[in-house]
Amino acid sequence: MDTIERVEIAVIGAGLGGAAAAALLDQAGFSAHTFEQAPAFDRLGAGIHIGPNVMKIFREIGLDETLSSIGSHPDHWFSRDGNTGEYLSEIRLGDFARKEYGAPYITIHRGDMHAVQIDALAKDRLHFDHRLTDIEEREDHVLLSFANGRRVAANLVIGADGINSAIREKLLGPEKPRFSGWVGHRALVNMDRLRASGLEFEACVKWWWEASRHIMAYATKRDRSEYYYVTGVPVDGWEHDTPFVESSREEMEAIFGGSHPVVNALVNATDHVTKWPFWNRDPLNLWSRGRLCLLGDACHPMRPHMAQGACMAIEDAAVLTRCLTEIGESDYAEVFRVYENTRRERATKVQAISNANTWLKEPEDPAWVYAYDPMTVALA
Repeated sequence: MDTIERVEIAVIGAGLGGAAAAALLDQAGFSAHTFEQAPAFDRLGAGIHIGPNVMKIFREIGLDETLSSIGSHPDHWFSRDGNTGEYLSEIRLGDFARKEYGAPYITIHRGDMHAVQIDALAKDRLHFDHRLTDIEEREDHVLLSFANGRRVAANLVIGADGINSAIREKLLGPEKPRFSGWVGHRALVNMDRLRASGLEFEACVKWWWEASRHIMAYATKRDRSEYYYVTGVPVDGWEHDTPFVESSREEMEAIFGGSHPVVNALVNATDHVTKWPFWNRDPLNLWSRGRLCLLGDACHPMRPHMAQGACMAIEDAAVLTRCLTEIGESDYAEVFRVYENTRRERATKVQAISNANTWLKEPEDPAWVYAYDPMTVALA
């Protein structure tokens, strides 16, 4: 008979949300094992924003100073008209964020942040090359089967496995995400060419055109030695079978050429750019069932236009860990009920605003996002 290993909590997916969940659970005294389908860690992705709402969580697990030393610390997040350069709105960050929201706001390369998170996890409880192939719910555990032949019985299972979550499919049945009608171009720009332009490039700025077409550009290193942009562009469809395709400077010029000189310089500094589809799902009416629950993109995926997608996953991880700690693992049905009640309204609101791409198109008070503290918020 095949050997079946027993674990207390299985986290499926070691991305930003899964790695945060594993670290928080470990700190709270739980034995959590994380199973990731990728064969090994890789510095994937490009830029990412981490607001004070999540830096408070990283402070809790002792990673905030390391991340702060790597990432850029913008004093403002500006929104500007892509043709005229007119300032449409701004958010005060920097020292203001530390004072008003209780923690810094950083922009950082996703891979650099992920590396810090992965390095903080116990290596004997982090398992790469584990692609989940089957989930069997039993009376006192969930049996997980992986493509490498390993079988694990877990008391509880947390699905942090992204928009194509196998745990979500187990809860709700097969349902492919739908294409949102938007793509994003991603590029780390040529810094020598950018500097040669002689123009000023703000540490964090979003350029807008009609129909909410935009470029979000920001530094990803504290010394501003790395600069990144991601676009949002409406298109008719996505016909590719791959997660992304190659784009080009010529495509960028066709979409954004003839704009403000800073935008033109950004496009000119593009050496390598890729194009990614943005996928959507409707808000969920079910976050858990039995011993299974979801967090992050497995639960509430969103377009990246509010720069809070990963932050919502990490907030989920913090609140779920608090529920397990305060209520107790044995009453997991109540744990998951309180977790969902605490998180649903906020996550759904951020999902809706992100998908509508209205964040910062006009002046607004961001305190409801950044002043939120997942470590102390009342559990519903």
